[in-house]
Amino acid sequence: MENHSLIQRLIARPEFGPFVLLVVEITVFWSFNHDFLSPQNISNTLAFTVELGLIALAMTLLMTSGEFDLSVGSLFGFSPVLMWTLFNSGLTSLEVGFFVALLVAAFIGLVNGWFVTQLKIPSFLVTLGMLLVVRGTALFVTDGFPQRTWSAEGSWLAEILVGDFFIGPFRIYMSLFWFIAAAIALGYVLTQSRIGNWIQAAGGNPSAARARGVNVNGVKIGLFILSSVMASLAGVISSLRTSAANPNSGTGYELEVIAMVVIGGTALTGGRGTIIGTVLGILILRVMRNGIVLIGVPGLAYNIFIGAIILGMMALHSWLERRHQAGT
Repeated sequence: MENHSLIQRLIARPEFGPFVLLVVEITVFWSFNHDFLSPQNISNTLAFTVELGLIALAMTLLMTSGEFDLSVGSLFGFSPVLMWTLFNSGLTSLEVGFFVALLVAAFIGLVNGWFVTQLKIPSFLVTLGMLLVVRGTALFVTDGFPQRTWSAEGSWLAEILVGDFFIGPFRIYMSLFWFIAAAIALGYVLTQSRIGNWIQAAGGNPSAARARGVNVNGVKIGLFILSSVMASLAGVISSLRTSAANPNSGTGYELEVIAMVVIGGTALTGGRGTIIGTVLGILILRVMRNGIVLIGVPGLAYNIFIGAIILGMMALHSWLERRHQAGT
C-alpha cells in the first residue's frame, strides 16, 4: 500500500511529466543517431544550455509571484554591447564594464518592478515596452552592427565565467557551475525559506498575503531586478565564450524561456513554481533543438516541436491539477 501511495505521489508531482518526456527524447534521438550521446555533442549542448538556463531560473521565481518579464531577451543582447562599448572606448576596464552592465540591468529591473507595482500596469505590457526600449538602445548605439570584441583570454573575469577544462573526453565550461549553483540557491530560496513562502503567497493570493504582512510589492520588485541581472549575466557569459556582441542577440529568447518554465510545471497564474521542473524544461527544449538537427530535421521546424510540447505539457499539468483537486 505504501509503495502504491509513493508511486501515486511521484506521478502527481509536476516534475514527473517533464522527466518522462526528457527520457523519451533522449532515447528517440539516440536511437536515430548514436552520436547524440557522444562526449562532444553533450559538451556542446551543455555550453548553450546554461546560458538560457540562468534566465529561466530567475523567471521561475518571477512567474511564481504571478508576473512575466519579456525584456530578458533584449537585455541578453544589450548588456554585452554596453560592456564592450565601455571597454573599446577606453572608459573602463572589461571587468568594470561588466559590473556597470549588471548595475544598469538591475536599474532596468527596478523600473519594470516600479511600473508594475506602483502604477498597476500589467507586467506583460511594461516589459514589452522595456523590450523595445532596450533593444532599440542597443541597435542605436551600434548602428545595428555587432560590436567589436577582443579575445578575453587571460582575463580573470573570463576565467571565472567561461573558463574551460576537460574531464575525460568532456569539455566543461565554468558557466555550468554557475548554473548549478544558481539552481541550488534559488531552489532552496523557493522551497525552504521564508522568502519562498512570500513569493508563492504573492502569486497565489496577493490580498491574503498583504493581510498577513507580506511586502508583496517589495518581493515583486526584487524578483524583477533578479530577472534582469540574470539575463545580463547570461548575455555577458555568451559574449565572452563566443567573442561576439551582437545587438540582436537574444531575439525571441523571452518566449523560449517562458516555455521552459511552463513545461517544467510552474503555474502560469502564479502561486506554484518548481526549480527542478524548470531545469528539466530547459533540458527538454535544448535537447530538442540539438536532436532534430542531428537526425536531419530542418532547423526551421523547431518551433513546430516546441509548440506541440507546450500544448502537450499544459494538457498534462491541467489533468494532474484536476486529479489533485479531486483528491485522486
